[in-house]
Amino acid sequence: MKSELRRFLRGFHYAASGVWAALRTERNLRFHLCAAVYVLLFSRFYSFGRLEYALLVLCIGGVMSLELANSAVERAVDRPDAEHWAAAGLAKDMAAGAVLVFSIAAATVGIALFWQPAVLAGIPGWLAGHPLALALLAASLPCAVCFVLQPKKKG
Repeated sequence: MKSELRRFLRGFHYAASGVWAALRTERNLRFHLCAAVYVLLFSRFYSFGRLEYALLVLCIGGVMSLELANSAVERAVDRPDAEHWAAAGLAKDMAAGAVLVFSIAAATVGIALFWQPAVLAGIPGWLAGHPLALALLAASLPCAVCFVLQPKKKG
């Protein structure tokens, strides 16, 4: 029983290691993570309920999950032999296409949730009235760009 539990828990460790490895090596996953943080921060300006937050979490989780799967497919079919070169390229393109399709769907959900002109118009005024929040936002943007664009690490 203990060994079964240990093996079960080890699976979580492997999964977390995979996410960490992808964050270190995959620029697009880092971009999606930063976008998710800003989406969740700006969602506080809206009177979202549980359903809206559930949609946001599903969209964020879906895009990031597909990005992880895309990275896995790319690794699995990297450097195929000559006989499988075309199929490997097609598999990589299809995995990237899955991310694109879900990202478009998530962006559509985002537009439906966030396109409230009265709320959007009030955000600059709120930031102007809260200089510390504005400074933190301004400081976070270059940090996010550096995080996203950091050179690919080997591993």
